[in-house]
Amino acid sequence: MSVADKTVLITGANRGIGRALVEEALDRGARTVYAGVRQPTDFLDSRVTALRLDITDAEQIRSAAGAVASLDVLINSAGLYGYEDLADRAALQRHLEVNLFGPYAITQTFLPRLVESRGAIVNVLSLAALAALPMTPAYSISKAAAFSLTQSLRATLASQGVDVHAVLPGPVDTDMVRDLEIPKESPRVVARAIFEALERGEEDIFPDPFSQSLAESWRAGAVKALERQNASLLPTGPSDV
Repeated sequence: MSVADKTVLITGANRGIGRALVEEALDRGARTVYAGVRQPTDFLDSRVTALRLDITDAEQIRSAAGAVASLDVLINSAGLYGYEDLADRAALQRHLEVNLFGPYAITQTFLPRLVESRGAIVNVLSLAALAALPMTPAYSISKAAAFSLTQSLRATLASQGVDVHAVLPGPVDTDMVRDLEIPKESPRVVARAIFEALERGEEDIFPDPFSQSLAESWRAGAVKALERQNASLLPTGPSDV
């Protein structure tokens, strides 16, 4: 899937990886980029249409759907990251609302357009989806759930011609982790790697050096093989999400 001359919707486009994905999509020749933002944001390129889009707000999601007539690529990049411990049930619920149910709602809403275009869904997750970070348990749990959602969508939508990709980055230099004294990759490098992997058709995308060190073992591992085995249990005809 190349984004050249395609229509792309990117959530969380205000900053960080989301903003970098908007810029990279434009550089790669996207025809139209819908930038989902929570606050008014100016984009200089005329190909960008900003959509006020809090992914936990059903009314804003419906309004955004009305503004998007066709869609080739949906990138769920909006997310929440916090350090609350598991004693705080409300924090876990907040993370699940944003990192799991938000992408779920966006995907369900825009799915008919993606089926029509035989397009692609790209869910920006985290390596924490594979191995929890104990200092961010609510975040880790929500990303693990979102990864399971991604795998389920991948299997159930394959018969309808919609490809589903998981992005599993390591530390990225965004506002979420700026204060952590660890090596971090720039959002623009990560965005570039995501689109390159999308063009290669990679299901699970490891877009930075830290995550890439795990890529080969993941793709050849028993868990990935089990995912494919489980997906083969589905009937071959069209299915609903």
